[in-house]
Amino acid sequence: MQTRQAFDGQRRDQHGPDRRTLLKAAGIGLFAFNVAGVEVLLSPAEARARGAVLSVLSAEDAALLEAFGEALVPGARAAGIAHFVDANLARPHHESLLTVRYLDVLPPHDAFYRAGLAALDAASRAVLGVPFVQASAAAAKPLIAAMLPGTIAPWQGPPAALFYLTVRSDAADLVYGTRAAFDRMQVPYLAHIDPPSDW
Repeated sequence: MQTRQAFDGQRRDQHGPDRRTLLKAAGIGLFAFNVAGVEVLLSPAEARARGAVLSVLSAEDAALLEAFGEALVPGARAAGIAHFVDANLARPHHESLLTVRYLDVLPPHDAFYRAGLAALDAASRAVLGVPFVQASAAAAKPLIAAMLPGTIAPWQGPPAALFYLTVRSDAADLVYGTRAAFDRMQVPYLAHIDPPSDW
């Protein structure tokens, strides 16, 4: 963990570092988060563990996103899926690292995530009789499986398969996109360009 000031070496002004510093930080997996009124650069996992304030998503959205991300890619909750998505939604569109940016979904992308989460929760309530965050893994599995072929009903949101793909890709980036993850899977890490650090 590094504070913005420590990371940059000096503050540009009282409002924090310049855009270049923030882009450099995001390039090594750090994002600006507010923890107890202080802005610090943290990984999404550190931000979740330290209770960093969300900028865009509500607490309910974050809990639902964590539950869905965890169901798709075990480990996504602890990796900070909600904080990762939130930090990127707060950034200008052209600086976002979210998968949705590359899928021809027009910004603002917060509306896409909110609508998808609302549709998922409504489907869970209708089919399973409980909010998605309260559904057991076994009960949620057939509901989630119906998203890819688009047979989930009711569904009032972005295309279910597109929402599934987006969240699964974001979660997989966090859980598997590091050298440590490759080591756990006993797969050689053969990056063309070695990143300066993990998430």
